[in-house]
Amino acid sequence: MDAFPLSTYNAQGDLRQDPGRGAQSLAEARTCGNGGCDLRVLLSTWGSQGDVEPLLGLAVALRALGAEVRMCAPPDFAQQAARVGVPMVAAGQSVRQLVHGAKPSTPADAPRVAAELVASQFDTVAAAAQGCDALVATGLMPAGLRSIAELLGIPYVLATFAPGSLPSPHQSPLPRPGRPFPPGETDNRVLWDVDAERVNALYRGPLNAYRAALGLPPVDNVRDHVFTDHPWLAADPILCPWPGSPDLHVVQTGAWILPDERPLPSELEAFLDAGPPPMYVGFGSVCAPEDAARLAIEAIRAQGRRAVVARGWADLALVDDRDDCFVVGEVNHQVLFGRMAAVVHHGGAGTTTTATRAGAPQVVVPQIADQPYWAGRVAELGIGAAHDGPTPTFESLSAALAAALASETRARATAVATTIRTDGATVAAKLLCDLVSRETPPASAGTHRVSKN
Repeated sequence: MDAFPLSTYNAQGDLRQDPGRGAQSLAEARTCGNGGCDLRVLLSTWGSQGDVEPLLGLAVALRALGAEVRMCAPPDFAQQAARVGVPMVAAGQSVRQLVHGAKPSTPADAPRVAAELVASQFDTVAAAAQGCDALVATGLMPAGLRSIAELLGIPYVLATFAPGSLPSPHQSPLPRPGRPFPPGETDNRVLWDVDAERVNALYRGPLNAYRAALGLPPVDNVRDHVFTDHPWLAADPILCPWPGSPDLHVVQTGAWILPDERPLPSELEAFLDAGPPPMYVGFGSVCAPEDAARLAIEAIRAQGRRAVVARGWADLALVDDRDDCFVVGEVNHQVLFGRMAAVVHHGGAGTTTTATRAGAPQVVVPQIADQPYWAGRVAELGIGAAHDGPTPTFESLSAALAAALASETRARATAVATTIRTDGATVAAKLLCDLVSRETPPASAGTHRVSKN
């Protein structure tokens, strides 16, 4: 492994809140103002489109302030990064291949995937971080990235796009491979302790092997080490409020939205213009329910509506050649959702935020991870329906569609759309510039080098 300068990570406290409070308000957070931001930033993630696109939004905001940005992400997203001119280093294996390949990953593969992820961080991300002034980490448990920042003596920020991964006595942990929760246990603090054990079982061995080789002490609690006690929550405070925790000092920036000015394809425009607003169906990067396209099209037709079906990574397709349905690939959802009667989706953070901003009523059919949370928020806000469970039937989906198409749901979705912040990426970019300006040591401060043999 290449040599790194060794310095001690030292998080400053000015971006924190008092213990036990909700997320720090934007008015309280110091920023670098309207001045320039002359720094080099590495943004790193490993995950799906919902993990990568927000980082691209932050990259665009940082560049607007004068920063130089590079990104590490799975190879699946090289085209998206190139589209907005962000240099990207492919890190880790293909997420699409892992989830949708000939032999999809199972929970039994989790230890192998975790070890490979840590290795890619120390081998690939570490090299990309050379010469950078700060490192922002997101995605599936970026276990090694704080160690890289520590070795390079640069500020490190952990950001998450939903509150569910952050320990709080007011919510239970998200599902994760490993030791089961104690039967009947309802104390969230106990459940979060089990969650920490699960993370340790997957990541502590690989992480500490690298740290030992680099002359760093072992990490006892990997999850809390990675998250720090001052993580950033890059989600809208109306759509996704932080429930609070006495142990974390969360800064909620607002969602990191990547501006998208691409026009819709002409064939899609012609379809939209040929009739009343259709309903969108898509499941993004996740595995869709069995026969999802057929069920959705039948239920939408039963409502007297047309359909736009997104292929996604599940490769959804039309069921016949009738002219009331249209299939799309990668398109501008920010424009498309505003022209839909409703949006049926899996409940990813990005899709939920985009549909909410567009004022489109939603039907969320959650599949994994934090998606049940987003389904619940859509229902609680009155801007759509949360399907009960991941596997719809014609009857259950029809009921959810009818609720979403109700006039009061449309009125509520229109009203909530006006409350969603659009400046989250800019807020985060300014915070990062300010953080680096306060944490960067004087040029005369010496460093020494260590290397793994």
